[in-house]
Amino acid sequence: MQRLPLNDLSAFLIVAEERSFTRAAARLGVSQSALSHTINTLEQRLGLRLLTRTTRSVAVTEAGERLCLSVGPKLAGIEADLTALTALRDKPAGTIRITVAEHAANTVLWPVLDSLLPEYPDIHVEVMIEAVLRDIVAERFDAGIRLGEAVDRDMIAIPLSPPLKMAVVGSASYFAVHPAPHTPQDLTGHRCINLRMPTSGGLYAWEFEKNGRSLRVRVDGSLTVNNSALARRACLAGHGLAYVLADTVAPAIADGSLIQVLEDWCQPFSGYHLYYPGRRQPTPAFSVLLNALRRRAPSPP
Repeated sequence: MQRLPLNDLSAFLIVAEERSFTRAAARLGVSQSALSHTINTLEQRLGLRLLTRTTRSVAVTEAGERLCLSVGPKLAGIEADLTALTALRDKPAGTIRITVAEHAANTVLWPVLDSLLPEYPDIHVEVMIEAVLRDIVAERFDAGIRLGEAVDRDMIAIPLSPPLKMAVVGSASYFAVHPAPHTPQDLTGHRCINLRMPTSGGLYAWEFEKNGRSLRVRVDGSLTVNNSALARRACLAGHGLAYVLADTVAPAIADGSLIQVLEDWCQPFSGYHLYYPGRRQPTPAFSVLLNALRRRAPSPP
């Protein structure tokens, strides 16, 4: 049998993991046609069908599953060994893959990357901004950034931000014709901007707490979105009340564009954390980013 290029095997593993040529091609930075040609060539060399393709999906055959189980861990070990060699360089190099929510990317991660990347030109950072939680081990991310309450207990977690708060806000024009709510239950009489959850697909129930009493309120309105930035924009335009992170609307509250209500019902909660598996040896490149994030992290109380 001909020797199989490691790059072709690595490409197959990514397609098998993503179950999609579109997503795998984007992850590899190649065209779908080039990736399809690579997989076809690999299958021809092996004389086996590794993937079953339809117009809507990609499935792994039995032969493909066996190849994933046998070759996947070995390739991961080779990549780890090659990455470890970068410790011998004058400056760390390599690729870091991070999954992060949009707000955390802008407020926590980007300020660090903005100063770190010019100093380390051989470090390449791939930032995947998404609302869904990823299995960072299975999907070969180096780390993730999420709210502390969402981090699995078997991960190393490092706090990156102070506690956060939510805010219920409405525009001055909205409150000119609607009375301000005094309790969360009053929200049922208001037009509210609903948020569709990316994971479950359900509508987010607004969460409140006061004096040890917790409430979850299902709100109603004429607009549902799956993006907080659009919810803020609709709120500013007077289309209803929004439930958003307080720091994202602080300037609008300060200049009077938005009015905050039910503030005493919105309690602080755990802020953003960087998390990564403890059993994986950090690469030199990841250690540089980790140390930079730690320096920016808030001091413990």
